[in-house]
Amino acid sequence: MVGTLNTNSFPANIGILGLEYYFPSKFVDQAELEQFDGVSAGKYTIGLGQTQMGVCDDREDINSISLTVVKNLLEKHNIDPKDVGFLEVGTETIIDKSKAVKTVLMSLFEESGNHDVEGIDTKNACYGGTASVFHAVNWVESSSWDGRYAIVVSADIAAYAEGPARPTGGAGAVAILIGPNAPVVFDQGVRSTHMNHLWDFYKPELGSEYPTVDGHFSNTCYIRSVDACYSLFAKKFTKRYGANPDKLIKSQDLDHCVFHAPNCKLVQKAYGRMAYNDMLQDPENEDYAPIKEYLKFGLSEESYYDKGLERAMMQFTKADYQKKVLPSLYASTNVGNMYTASVWACVSTLFSETSDEELLNKRVGIYSYGSGSAASFFSVKVVGSTEKFRETLQIKKRLTERTKIAPQEFVNLLKLREETGHLKNYNPVGDVSDMPKGTYYLERVDEKFRRHYLRA
Repeated sequence: MVGTLNTNSFPANIGILGLEYYFPSKFVDQAELEQFDGVSAGKYTIGLGQTQMGVCDDREDINSISLTVVKNLLEKHNIDPKDVGFLEVGTETIIDKSKAVKTVLMSLFEESGNHDVEGIDTKNACYGGTASVFHAVNWVESSSWDGRYAIVVSADIAAYAEGPARPTGGAGAVAILIGPNAPVVFDQGVRSTHMNHLWDFYKPELGSEYPTVDGHFSNTCYIRSVDACYSLFAKKFTKRYGANPDKLIKSQDLDHCVFHAPNCKLVQKAYGRMAYNDMLQDPENEDYAPIKEYLKFGLSEESYYDKGLERAMMQFTKADYQKKVLPSLYASTNVGNMYTASVWACVSTLFSETSDEELLNKRVGIYSYGSGSAASFFSVKVVGSTEKFRETLQIKKRLTERTKIAPQEFVNLLKLREETGHLKNYNPVGDVSDMPKGTYYLERVDEKFRRHYLRA
């Protein structure tokens, strides 16, 4: 149990107590996919910064991957289901227009008799998981908190129709255990948000997994929101935590930065854009002498499309990027886009593969973006040991245990999902023999569309 309810005291150090990350057991190699698709070598691996992509067959859906990640979190952290008072799911993978994934997850609480669990599903493209994290933190901070844990699930299966966006698919689920006295604490009063009405990526065809997407425009929308969120975050953070309220913090003042990663090349561009914003706020600083010529753009429309500016900022921040950002991208590089789970998979990777010596008393900036659009920049501080994260996640090790499939099989599996995803009276045909122990999978869909699951 987290602690006894005490309405007279504000819970301290609210943050992340545990993380669990699930990804598919099958993957396709992006270099092989380049050859299969007949595109130039490096288009996916260098141009997008992607090495491998996780693939789901008809045995997995949003319910199964969410069941897996929550059950594994409870088991690995020895959480009694009765000690959970809040559970919310962020996802854009919709298989039912009414029944929430959260209701399916309540089957994990049935035996304990715990039905008093707040929270429901939250949807807005890749942002839903972050919104749910904010809701969970707010619940723990509020008069509604009864001393129990909050759990947030960020989960999605990202699949695209045949075409240039297909190599930016993937799948994953992250469960985040939130409560007081955490080793990773959310900074208060600094998160910044930018929301507006855009048509960069959306899913108007309710019978299809595939989105309607304008890739180039979506990338620009992502970077615009970096400008808006990061500049506001810098002001809020400086006012609250800065040593000098007249001197805005800069990107290099953050020890690590984690981003939503639709592809890893876009993350590198975003980190460069943060430094560009730093330069605009401090144009006389001689540190920016090598890139000073680009001050002329300001935040004009042209600044979002000038390749010289983009390349210059990526080069200017290259060393910091490799030190502060790249360590969080290993899973995204080898699993692909995971929509809502993407940014939290990056958070999980950072804590899975980084030692206490490198993390203790360090601050991590986090940028989350969802098309349409919604975005936030916020930060966490590591105030205690993250050994438990490394012990339970073991992301690099688990990635080596997956099964590689050929590009043609990848195409066949997407076709299978297209044709069977909304059938009733259906018995899935996917092979479950390579699924890790503890993985939930779809056993059948009955005559009333009710889905039944088993656990490997």
